[in-house]
Amino acid sequence: MSEELLPGYQLRVGLGCDRALLVKFMQVTYQEIFPAVNDFAHLADTVRRYFSPETPLWFVEPNIDTEQRLTPIGCLWMGNGIDQIVGSRYTHIFLLYVAPEHRRKGIGSALMNQAQIWAKKRGDRQIGLHVFQENQPALNLYRSLGYQTQSLLMVKPL
Repeated sequence: MSEELLPGYQLRVGLGCDRALLVKFMQVTYQEIFPAVNDFAHLADTVRRYFSPETPLWFVEPNIDTEQRLTPIGCLWMGNGIDQIVGSRYTHIFLLYVAPEHRRKGIGSALMNQAQIWAKKRGDRQIGLHVFQENQPALNLYRSLGYQTQSLLMVKPL
């Protein structure tokens, strides 16, 4: 089932049979941010462990009058987080991706709005996400939508 996301684009619910496509989107996302890294095979394990009916997935496709399944140009995958300060569940965005040639058309903002609608419907009071500091376009989008830094993930190579 599809619904219009924006003029020219439709939103399709991801299904269990879309696991490989989700892995592909994750790999493309990480490869774009970290081009020097050659192996993102571990992302398939992430999808295997966390993708379920409780972690909704949507794909964005060009809006063309056809019964065929189209090649998605973007996706949104969400799950659950636990606020470590107050202990409440919240919506966590695992992945937001829009193909480069479709960026700056409002698709990312529309997907984030979709996330907010879903989160509110289930009674969540916040949405969280993880973004790499190297991903300046994503940081700009999230800040423009009112997201604020709550914590910093720090790592030390050994």
